[in-house]
Amino acid sequence: MTVATLLVFAGALLIAAGSPGPSIAALVARVLAKGARDVLPFLAAMWVGEAIWLSFAVAGLAAIAETFHWMFVAIKWAGVGYLLFLAWKMWSAEPALPGDNLPEARSASKMFLAGLTITLGNPKIMMFYVALLPSIIDLGSVTFVGWTELVATMFVVLIAIDVAWVVMAAKARQFLKSRRAVRFVNRASAGTMAGAAVAIAAR
Repeated sequence: MTVATLLVFAGALLIAAGSPGPSIAALVARVLAKGARDVLPFLAAMWVGEAIWLSFAVAGLAAIAETFHWMFVAIKWAGVGYLLFLAWKMWSAEPALPGDNLPEARSASKMFLAGLTITLGNPKIMMFYVALLPSIIDLGSVTFVGWTELVATMFVVLIAIDVAWVVMAAKARQFLKSRRAVRFVNRASAGTMAGAAVAIAAR
């Protein structure tokens, strides 16, 4: 894999991943409502999910998607259901100021599973790897070494983008100085979560 090809891929991914979609909306909403304390498993799952889509694309996504279509549909609706559940939890949560107590810790495995289902069922991510990637890279000529280079490039780009979103959301959360503001952010985050669920379900 040439450096030029990797840079083209990185640039395309930077534009696609940098523009907010359902996964970023879910990530930011969660950090605003609960803080960034236990968000790493969710982030890791998002990156693993994109690596899976990239691997499917290199291996011949069309055939895989056709054979396991039912599985992707099930994952999509599991992600929709989980986003709606999170939206309901955020909407009904009692407002607590960031300094009152530590954010409620969640099971790392549950957070990882949530991030994975949301990413694998995200139509924005699917379309990037199904439609855009084959137009910028000759996937038929990608070797195992080329695949590892693409995956490594993908991780660098996604980590930079997603960590930036987390930092910005965490900084914004520090400005919450009243319970009324916290309630407003919780419900706005709930609406964002529900909107992300609708965006995934509608495609």
